[in-house]
Amino acid sequence: MSTNSEFLWYIPNVVEPGHRGDATSENHNSFDTLTSHAKALEDHGWTGALLGTGWGRPDTFTVATALAARTTTFEPLIAIRPGYWRPAHFASAAATLDHLSGGRVRINIVSGKDNLAAYGDSEGDQAHRYARTKEFMRLVRRLWTEKNVTSAGEHFGVTDSTVVPPIVVRGDRRHPRLYFGGASEAAEQVSATEADVQLFWGEPLDGVRERIARLKALSETLDRDLPPLQFGLRITTLVRDTTEQAWADAEAKVAEMAKGQGAGWNDHKRVIAVGQQRLLDLQNQGDVLDDNLYTAPGKFGGGGAGTTWLVGSAEDVARSLRKYEALGITHFVLSDTPYLAEIKRQGDQLLPLLRS
Repeated sequence: MSTNSEFLWYIPNVVEPGHRGDATSENHNSFDTLTSHAKALEDHGWTGALLGTGWGRPDTFTVATALAARTTTFEPLIAIRPGYWRPAHFASAAATLDHLSGGRVRINIVSGKDNLAAYGDSEGDQAHRYARTKEFMRLVRRLWTEKNVTSAGEHFGVTDSTVVPPIVVRGDRRHPRLYFGGASEAAEQVSATEADVQLFWGEPLDGVRERIARLKALSETLDRDLPPLQFGLRITTLVRDTTEQAWADAEAKVAEMAKGQGAGWNDHKRVIAVGQQRLLDLQNQGDVLDDNLYTAPGKFGGGGAGTTWLVGSAEDVARSLRKYEALGITHFVLSDTPYLAEIKRQGDQLLPLLRS
């Protein structure tokens, strides 16, 4: 794979133990346990990890800040929601953490449904939601790259606003990267104009190829005024020493999910978004698509990145990920459970193949 591809993991950031079949322990979300994951990521070749967000979870930004303080290279990809934050407040918090961590902050902007009323937020229809997200991203980027910003938008406004400390430009990194997901038409318009990285879930190669082409075309149609949009893949990777062992374990895991109707596999009950529906619809095409994309988990409660899995030996999974890279994917956010053991296994077995 090319040297500019980046490999991140996932830290679930949940109160309940046993997330997606993880080992259950009382202290699963203690500071020491979370730190052990972040340090293992550093020790086994990973760039960092996505931290999940949503009301009813520990505050993601606080967790990311704590982990950044206990590590030296770990880069948190911090999931945040417009509406939970105001743009200037967020831009300042992120700039401060970027300064204190030496430029290790990445941001994943999430626009999906949440328990908004619990923190005093409200949203209209989908058009309203994505218009607000678009405005949030544009204003945050301005606050990171300009001084004395004045902006009067439909959703947010600031007057003579300067964020300190300023973001330090590091090579071609002008500010923390803004990752964004979403497969609806409204989401793709936001991504094409405002995101640095569009994250896809584990669709077959043809689906990803088609979406990349559409987003590139949209970027031109909508007169994107930023560097070219980059692309990422967020997927479960089930890696074992042999192909046979991987498939035996994958089928056993799905059988366990079926017994418990997928309890613990969905981050939280949510309205099924367009991107999630696309993944669930894949089951109609078969249990295994492409070479080793396993769709059966979605039948039994696997949601989001747990809906489809790449299954096989390290060589099998590396070969599949290379095919995604050939389509233009350069950011990979992988995971499997038990999280800590798999950070080490996949860091030692899979990453060297992807980097060679």
